[in-house]
Order: sequence, then C-alpha cells, then structure tokens
Amino acid sequence: MTDTQTAPSTGFTPSERAYIRSELNIFFSTPPAIAERFHPKTWRSGPDRGKPKISPAARGLLERKLMRLDTSGRLPRLVFTETGMAALRAMMSDRRLADPEKFAHVRQELGIDPVPESSRAMKSSRSS
Repeated sequence: MTDTQTAPSTGFTPSERAYIRSELNIFFSTPPAIAERFHPKTWRSGPDRGKPKISPAARGLLERKLMRLDTSGRLPRLVFTETGMAALRAMMSDRRLADPEKFAHVRQELGIDPVPESSRAMKSSRSS
C-alpha cells in the first residue's frame, strides 16, 4: 500500500470510504439503514455458485475485522463489528468524509444528529 492508501489505525482507506458511502447512499428515495447490513452480490454459476462476491474494499474491511460476513441467513450479509461501528461513527462525524445532508439518515441512526420530530411522530403512529 502506498502512503495515500494506508488507513489510520481506526479509520477506513479512501476506497473503503467510497464503498461505504455507495452502500449507504439513498436509492429511489429509500434511505438504507446500517442495521439492514450490506448485501454483497453472489456468484450465479461456476464453482463458487451461491458464494458472496466480495469487492476489494469489502475484503479489506473483513481482513481488518471492521466488518464480518454473516452467512446464517438465506443471503450473505456484511455486518459492521464494534470496531467498525466506531470507525463509521468517526467517519460520519467528519464533514470532509461524508456530507451531513446526504447522509443525515445514517448520522441519525448512529446518534450523531437528533431525529426530527416529524419522523418520531410517524414512527410512533405506525407502532400504535
């Protein structure tokens, strides 16, 4: 690894940050939740059929134990470890690494920003 690709002891590399931002970005007006985990693609044919396709960025997260692969369900999922959650919280707290407006849903889930009153009212009316 070059100096520009070296991750700080508790942080993410630039490629890992890009991977995390792409996975947590809003698609079709639906904000993904960290609790839903990341869903890697799976091999459709060949000797690895059904096994997860792990990107180089995700492989780095797994090797450094910032994420773990959960294969207990029907589909494999990547889950943040405690160390990974701390690094994610630090990344989302830094405005230079993650846009606070674009990733407001993640910041609220991590407890960095408060949940707006309108969202709380909608959640409480659904649970009634």
